[in-house]
Amino acid sequence: MSKENHNEESLRLNRRDFIRLGGGVLAVGAMASAGWGITEIIAGPGDVDTWHKSACRYCGTGCGVMIGMRKNKVLKVRGDQEAHNKGVICIKGSLLADVVNKTETRLLKPKIKKNGKFEEASWEEAMSLVASKFKENIETNGADSVAYYGSGQLYTEESYTANKLFKAGIGTNNVDGNPRLCMASAAVGYTQTFGKDEPPGAYADIDSAEVFFLIGANMYECHPPLWERIMIRKKSNPNVKIIVVDPRRTKTAERADYHLPVIPGTDLLLTNAMAQVIIARGLHDEKFISEHVKFNDGKQDVSFEEYKEFLQDYTPEKVSERLGVSAPQIEEIAYLFASSRATMSLWTMGINQRIQGVFLNNNLNSLHLITQQICRPGATPLSLTGQSNACGGVRDTGSLSHLLPGGRLIANPQHRKEMEEIWGVEPGKIAPKPGYSAVDLFQAMYDDKVKAALVMCTNPAQSAPNADLYREGLDKCFLVVADLYETTETAKYADVLLPAAFYVEKTGVYGQTERRYHLIEKLIDPPGEARSDLSILVDLAERLGYGDLISGKTPNDAWDEWRKVSAKSKYNFEGITYERLKKERGLQWPCPTEDHPGTVRRYMKGDPFVTEGKEIDFYGKPDHKARVFLRPYVESPQQLSEEMPFYLTTGRVIEQWHTGTMTSNAKELNNASGPGRFKLSPYDAQKIGVVDGDMIEVKSGFGSIKGQVEVSNNETPGVIFAAFYDPKFLINKVVSSAYDPVSKEPEYKVTAVNANKVEKIELN
Repeated sequence: MSKENHNEESLRLNRRDFIRLGGGVLAVGAMASAGWGITEIIAGPGDVDTWHKSACRYCGTGCGVMIGMRKNKVLKVRGDQEAHNKGVICIKGSLLADVVNKTETRLLKPKIKKNGKFEEASWEEAMSLVASKFKENIETNGADSVAYYGSGQLYTEESYTANKLFKAGIGTNNVDGNPRLCMASAAVGYTQTFGKDEPPGAYADIDSAEVFFLIGANMYECHPPLWERIMIRKKSNPNVKIIVVDPRRTKTAERADYHLPVIPGTDLLLTNAMAQVIIARGLHDEKFISEHVKFNDGKQDVSFEEYKEFLQDYTPEKVSERLGVSAPQIEEIAYLFASSRATMSLWTMGINQRIQGVFLNNNLNSLHLITQQICRPGATPLSLTGQSNACGGVRDTGSLSHLLPGGRLIANPQHRKEMEEIWGVEPGKIAPKPGYSAVDLFQAMYDDKVKAALVMCTNPAQSAPNADLYREGLDKCFLVVADLYETTETAKYADVLLPAAFYVEKTGVYGQTERRYHLIEKLIDPPGEARSDLSILVDLAERLGYGDLISGKTPNDAWDEWRKVSAKSKYNFEGITYERLKKERGLQWPCPTEDHPGTVRRYMKGDPFVTEGKEIDFYGKPDHKARVFLRPYVESPQQLSEEMPFYLTTGRVIEQWHTGTMTSNAKELNNASGPGRFKLSPYDAQKIGVVDGDMIEVKSGFGSIKGQVEVSNNETPGVIFAAFYDPKFLINKVVSSAYDPVSKEPEYKVTAVNANKVEKIELN
């Protein structure tokens, strides 16, 4: 079929049909050649007056988009063909205009809860109340009685300002947020291995890789444009192999050359076994290891021989039964990983949201180090990010309870001293003790230790694990919520609601998975009395007496301050100015000067921090050597039993994003996804006596929930899957709140449950 005929045929489809047939990507397989013609189906009718370069609002892929405007209204959103995604965007991004324009569901004025009901208030009344409650608690109960809970969706200028206000102004490190729930293990894993956070590679490596090792990542549904790029790479080179490690036979696994359906919670057995095979068969790179790698048992450096001895407990024969994968399969995958011309690993929440999330991240980095599948095109470990600005806005700015900007740590006295000098506050102002991480913060609210909190641009009442307990904590706290809607689960617990501006109603920078920073410019005014989160934070700072400290009162001023702060670290992007970002399709850091092109790959020649004359330099460590760790496998506390015979695992579906707060405002997305439900295998459906459409009740040690069943051949026997986008199907009531002891990231992916048929559903 010709391109023209393909376009013509495609245009006969309605929008809902396209979502179904296209699999949610605006360029899948043959559709990639159709260009923008297909996008018109999604964008809807109408003529555009002007197009504006921007970035997508949703996930950490950070797709470049073009926003079509007419008469001060967002009319269409298309993929930007000049950006890294080459015009490809997912179905959610293509329907962004629907979300922007649906202002009738927005929170338009501040509201204060009085006698259990919300009443409209002026900004003056609302902010006066917020400031007075914060002051009262700080004076009476100390700075640690208040907290800030943010998001990887806020602009960098906003997260940086909140972090500075609370840590250098108020004097509490109770600054955390949603990225703790999704990317903390990846951040710690990179830092422990290389000495610095953020990936060494980039999306460009997809175009050179020969083996893709995907573990704990359903890219087809969760990062569609990147999956499309992998498909293009595979089509162009018949030698390319895709390996998918996932308990479920996802849409990603369906298209893989190898699918390893491991038993939930056992991935560390696989990565250790792969390392054992690689070394036993001589597939490791001795020269690279001797020049660039040290081994560590978590306490001290050890020898390569000690590492080999440690791995003897993880031979394929010893782990295969517990892992659920045969020994020959393990050996073949290890061989493919090590022997390919270039191997690229990609992973996300299936690895990070685990009690051994940090260890798993360490091991994935280690597999690349011992084989030298790193620091060259196509060879890299690349952790994929869930939220649009979790990297740039939170990890880079140090906006978590244990961090300070530029990779510094609260617990390090020298790091605190450096930031006190940079921020111009008195010595000792930054508290030496890390604040509460997310799960502990909700527990502290429940225990009446945190008495007032500001939540911005996130929905923890729906996204937090063990949700019933932590919703009680939110209810006990004086809760201020800045958001788009008053209908979110978190908004229900608020004492004050503040209407926030959305997306192109304000200006700011996003930083995504491959260290690429994008500028999103304001194109329209926010509806009603909504204000940007930066404006809200500046207002609060002034009312609390920190107006001089928070000197960056506009997005541009806040960005200029932050990029100059970055220059005093190995996260240097001082050269990334607003002026450059207005012209460029994003810039990758390090980028120290305004004439620097940005850095595609770190730790190799071309990275401005690599020592002159060296080809590879792991400069994040004092001795310039990366670390390979000896990481023993520890069973999840969630083990199957006669009472709890199934594993529950959670995730996303292609049509909805996170808690559905935004995507639920696009009718086509709701129609395509349907309500939240349980997915289980035909074997398990027969076992508990249910068919498609029946209702079951799923119980864990944390709670229970009832929901509809979808029987699917893609599910593995013994595993029940549920997405968390539907507030009427609050699956996180059931999810374990156990977390990784280092990263404090919860184990959403492994919860032991039972399931029984019920006659009717009662919405939770």
